[in-house]
Amino acid sequence: MAIDCQRHRFAIPDEVHYLNCAYMSPLATSVSDAMVAGAMLKAQPWTYKPADFFSVVEEFREKAARLAGVSSDTIAVVSSASYGLAVAAANLPMERGQTVVTLGDQFPSNVYVWQEKAARCGGRVIAVERPSQSCWTDAVLEAIGPETAVVAVPHNHWADGRMVDLVAVGKNARANGAALVLDLTQSLGAMPLDFATVRPDFAVAACYKWLMGPYGIGMLYVDPAHHGGVPIEHNWINRAGSEDFARLVDYRSDFQPGGRRFDMGEKSNAPLLMGAGAGLDFLMEFGVEAIAEELGARTGHLAAQAHELGLTSAPIGTRAPHFLALGFPDGVPAGLTETLAERQVHVSLRGTSLRVTPHLYNTPADSEALIATLRDCLA
Repeated sequence: MAIDCQRHRFAIPDEVHYLNCAYMSPLATSVSDAMVAGAMLKAQPWTYKPADFFSVVEEFREKAARLAGVSSDTIAVVSSASYGLAVAAANLPMERGQTVVTLGDQFPSNVYVWQEKAARCGGRVIAVERPSQSCWTDAVLEAIGPETAVVAVPHNHWADGRMVDLVAVGKNARANGAALVLDLTQSLGAMPLDFATVRPDFAVAACYKWLMGPYGIGMLYVDPAHHGGVPIEHNWINRAGSEDFARLVDYRSDFQPGGRRFDMGEKSNAPLLMGAGAGLDFLMEFGVEAIAEELGARTGHLAAQAHELGLTSAPIGTRAPHFLALGFPDGVPAGLTETLAERQVHVSLRGTSLRVTPHLYNTPADSEALIATLRDCLA
């Protein structure tokens, strides 16, 4: 069943055609309101009790876990994708001569940390390339072997939207004794993922894209096998017993339960947590599966219109439903980005492809403006 347009819940002017959620989602009014309410708590700090340092975090943690379909004990609150990936790298073994498998031209946050680890451990990073216009799965599976220490991939590529079959990759990684680390920043909230079947060791998602939240906060899934690991920072609030402010100098060597030991310092940031929680509420109002179906219908319609103009794109099944990368067989038209900007059509040019990523706030007028602009530029 189609989801009605939610434009009325966002502060997007009618003349603005924002088809660029993969760059950064706009904030729904409910998210902005929640962030303001969170900020105002510090206006009267005498009303913010010690227990609030914990309750505001746990409310977000529970929502994040519910969206992902996992236990709240497996969720850590982090500042960014790179923070979560640093936690993963610090807690996964790697021996000299072993490899980390990544995608070619993968987003840097899920590359730099592995380059550093491989250099330090005497290993190397393998960036696989797609052999064709198919998805990335075959290339990843072929690169995994007995020497693989970590497979560090997304659910879909950040530039072209083509997917990785994470069930098959996870199974192959485990069969070879390799860990699976996922950057889900460009998919979680827009495309379902069965964590119980995929079984990642770590999976991180920043909130400011498809989770519809603010910048500066994210969620990290940590498999229970790693709950005894070492955090990358040692802050006071992650230690056991930190709820008792009167005994904070009774220093403890034990931690809060589950993935909480990996939470970032100063995690009790009410504006970010409350805003991010409101973003998750927005998504869970419809459900991720329904959102994926709706976005797939929208990108499919756009793809069909673009094909009539001679542009190319991968079919759904190869690409993620919420991603549409349009290719120009004769090259990117001169002045395309300038014309798009003049007409307030907001998309992203990534390499030689135009990345179009709509969401529930987009109207038919947004799609019409994009196609009309492309038609004029190709004429």
